[in-house]
Amino acid sequence: MNRSSIRSSLVLAALLLGCRASDDQPSPADRERLPTGRYLDPVAPSASLASSFPLGVARSSDGSRVAILLSGYQKQGVQLLDRATGRTSFVEQPAAFVGVALSPNGRTLWASGSNEDLVYRYEWGADSAILRDSLILAPHVPHLDGKRYPAGIALSRDGRWVYVAENLADSVAVFEAASARLVGRWATGRYPYAVLVGASGEVYVSAWGGSSVAVFDPLTDGTLRPRRALAAGRHPSAMLLSADGSRLFVASSSTDRVTVLDPRSGETIAQLVDTPPGGPGEGSTPDALALSADGRWLYVAEADNNAVATFALSARTSGVAGGTARDSLVGRVPVDWYPTALATVGDSLLVLAAKGSPPRANPGLGTPGKRNHLESMYTLDQLRGTMLMIPQPRAGRALDALSARVAAANRWTPRPRAKRSYPPIEHVVYIIKENRTYDQVLGDLPLGDGDTSLVFFPRAVSPNHHALAERFGVYDRFFVNAEVSADGHNWSMAAYATDYVEQTLESNYSGRGRTYDYEGTNREDEDWARVAGSVPEDDAAEPANGYLWNLAERKGITFRNYGEFVVGVKGDRNDMPASYRGAKPFLAKNTNPNAPGFDMHIRDQVRADVWIAELQEYVKRGSMPALEILRLPNDHTEGASAGRPTPRAHMADNDLALGRVIEALSKTPFWRSTAVFVLEDDAQDGPDHVDSHRSPLLVISPWARGGVHHRWTNTTDAIATMAELLKLGTLSQFDHFGEPLRDIWREKPDVRPYRALTPSISLDEKTPRGAPGTGASATLDLRYEDRINDDLFNRILWVAVKGPGVPYPGSRRASAPDWTRADGGR
Repeated sequence: MNRSSIRSSLVLAALLLGCRASDDQPSPADRERLPTGRYLDPVAPSASLASSFPLGVARSSDGSRVAILLSGYQKQGVQLLDRATGRTSFVEQPAAFVGVALSPNGRTLWASGSNEDLVYRYEWGADSAILRDSLILAPHVPHLDGKRYPAGIALSRDGRWVYVAENLADSVAVFEAASARLVGRWATGRYPYAVLVGASGEVYVSAWGGSSVAVFDPLTDGTLRPRRALAAGRHPSAMLLSADGSRLFVASSSTDRVTVLDPRSGETIAQLVDTPPGGPGEGSTPDALALSADGRWLYVAEADNNAVATFALSARTSGVAGGTARDSLVGRVPVDWYPTALATVGDSLLVLAAKGSPPRANPGLGTPGKRNHLESMYTLDQLRGTMLMIPQPRAGRALDALSARVAAANRWTPRPRAKRSYPPIEHVVYIIKENRTYDQVLGDLPLGDGDTSLVFFPRAVSPNHHALAERFGVYDRFFVNAEVSADGHNWSMAAYATDYVEQTLESNYSGRGRTYDYEGTNREDEDWARVAGSVPEDDAAEPANGYLWNLAERKGITFRNYGEFVVGVKGDRNDMPASYRGAKPFLAKNTNPNAPGFDMHIRDQVRADVWIAELQEYVKRGSMPALEILRLPNDHTEGASAGRPTPRAHMADNDLALGRVIEALSKTPFWRSTAVFVLEDDAQDGPDHVDSHRSPLLVISPWARGGVHHRWTNTTDAIATMAELLKLGTLSQFDHFGEPLRDIWREKPDVRPYRALTPSISLDEKTPRGAPGTGASATLDLRYEDRINDDLFNRILWVAVKGPGVPYPGSRRASAPDWTRADGGR
């Protein structure tokens, strides 16, 4: 058992005993800004949980005890709360995901073991939960990923049968509770997520990767008989039944919808729309549901709004007489970062947030020997889930005032457009790189706010990055929206990361199973052996509004892709793919087959060669695509892998490739009408003295104004700028309500060609055997993006670049909140 800190326990006890927060809360302008561009302005104080990502919650029938399933990066397991005493304890498990349930008598607790292919059974006493045994879904082989991956769990009304969603096996398993005997398993939709049991014992299973809820009738021997599949909206996840079982509420997170069904007839009663005023239908991310005791009020956790929405339900929708005349979203309550679970406790609402508090600087990231969780500065390790208790919201002036706070914190009022229009830019080249912070690359630029002690790749290694920043603009307040590459490539391509991405990446990155499902593929081995047509068109991680290339397709503009969201096509050799294809239909039609994706054994010079060769063809034709995406990933490096390029050599390769691309472009007729945006998908692999999400941004164009731009901006602001330049429209509420870079342009273009600089570091520099970090690097799988322990990788990179004897400094500069206030709250 691990106890929470004394401070957290005291706060939690106060919350559970019914204390209410003061109305005197700081305004959003006084709070630190999230990397998504939003502020946090929670209505009440919160208590920290033992880890991040609470994805499941179960409470006793009297509400006196609560069990929270945590699926975070550092720790996974069950946190137990006693409302009467305020006591909290944590039972750590090797793995956990979504599923947690209590027996009808409240004494037995069931919890998902996800990658272990187990469901743990605990006897829950007054002060602790004691492990009794486990339900075995499949034999677990150490060091290999689970095959079935239990998610949602539910018990029959009499507690005799246990129903388990097998998330990676597309099935629901039934166990006899008394004997732990597997009765059988039945097919569901793709990626079954939640399980519910109805008033008559029927079993409902949502298909997270599909568009339906499977309904089964139970038989006396525990087996199930399939009844029907209910149309439930795209990628249904969380579900909720009304007290009498006449209404089934289903969340469709990627479409900002809650579907209300009559489970007996299969009729769709209502579609509750959860978008902000004037916003597009993606970006609120409704991912958890709760009902008031009278069934007339529906509460919806809006993960990306950092809020809980309240819907007043009509009599038809609720199935309860005396409801409102029509369904309406009557207001929102601001809570902590990314709420993922809700539970009613008496007349209160328990809100669990996955990420909790704002991120912070991480100047000590990579320091050798720092293993204590509280000292960890790795971006995923910085996240800590929270819980807060609030009164169940009802319509009225108090909720109206809270709704105004939510709107202000989310910046839902677009800023007026600048009077001066954009320059005549007709082409956008979007270059995606991998995982660097601002301080690592540009921390030595005197013009910007950098920390020279944190520089990994100074001017000698990255002369083109430095020269391009000095000529076209230094952005020392640019932040990536994402934590890691899994959500990074989605934020960078779609201005959004779905609930599937957010809820699974923590387990993936902590080595608790699941394939890397985040760049257009699901359940693949991520190697070049995949053949055309093997990738589903609508994968579980895909946003409903699609990606930048879908905007290009809808607007009918020309588009070309070089290495982003691609898979290898099998060739005659076993070590290299013959070519590359886009992982989506429109992308496949517009992808250069010679442009590689992530592969540290292919130099970025090759990628530059491919792009430049096609550029010369465009010059001959006199026409260049309006939108191009180019992947240059080698600044990721291979750490200290013996016999492979050093981190400096990898970065020099990346830098020279970028310089060559810009030089080639600047010598063409297209230069005058082009803007190039260069950014990292995330900033997870290094330290920064301001924020773990701060990263380099380059906007390169004859029209780009040089100097230092101190304005706050992020990935989705950059996407909004590109979309405005090309008149593409928007993808999610993040670019829709973003702050495009409308104020960075010159009145007259500077059309001088750019000359690429050659790094002082040889691209052939190799890491010798026995060098610091080589032993640890040998344990890492660097064939594909982020199949490694990135926390370990960062420490290796620090040692490889700085040497094992160099101490790591602390923060010495102004914090992000100070910057925000100094910049007028931008």
